[in-house]
Amino acid sequence: MKKITLLLIVFIGIAGSASAQLLPTFQFGVKGGVNLSNISTSGNVFNNLNTDNRAGFLGGVWARIGGAGLHFQPELYYTSKNVTFTDAGIQNKAEFKSIDVPLLIGTRFGVPALGVRINTGPLVSFAVDKTQDISGIISNDVYNLHYKDQNYAWQFGAGLDIKSISFDLRYELGLSKVDNYADNGHAKINMFNLTVAYRLFGL
Repeated sequence: MKKITLLLIVFIGIAGSASAQLLPTFQFGVKGGVNLSNISTSGNVFNNLNTDNRAGFLGGVWARIGGAGLHFQPELYYTSKNVTFTDAGIQNKAEFKSIDVPLLIGTRFGVPALGVRINTGPLVSFAVDKTQDISGIISNDVYNLHYKDQNYAWQFGAGLDIKSISFDLRYELGLSKVDNYADNGHAKINMFNLTVAYRLFGL
C-alpha cells in the first residue's frame, strides 16, 4: 500500500510538471551581472597582438514566453565590453558600451520552483560609447579598433531557476568584425557572462 501511494505521488508530480510545461506562460523580470571579454584577431598587425581578458558589467530586463516545453526569451540590457591588447610595448585599452538585445530559444527541465534551462540564439548590439586609450606610440591609426555602431553575436548558455531567482552562465560568440583600416585586420569580441535575475511577476 505504501509503495502504491508513493508511486501515485510521483506520478501526480510528473504529470503536474508536464502540464505546466505545456501551458503557455509569461514572466518578466530584471537582471544584472558581470562579463569577461576577449578578442580573436586576424590580419598582419592583429596576428602579433597579445590580448587580455577584462571584466565588464551588464544590467537590464528580460521576458520569458513559454509553451509546449519551449520558451522564447527576449532581453534588453546595457553592457560594458572591455578588452586590452598589447604589442611591443604598445597598449590599447578599449571600452565599448552598448545596448544588447538577445533573442533566445530554450527549454526547461524540472518543477515550477526548481528547474534547469538551456538556451541559444542571436544577439544584436547597438554601440552607445566607444572609448579607446592607446599608449606607447605617436600615431594610433594602426592600433585603433573601428567598432561598428551595430554588431551581432550568438549566445549559448544554461541557467538555474530557484523560485523567483535565476542564475545564468553564457558564452557570447562575436559574429561582427571589428575592423582595423590600417592593415585590413579584423577582430571579434567574445565573452562569458554570469548573471543573476529576479522574476517580478509571471502569468
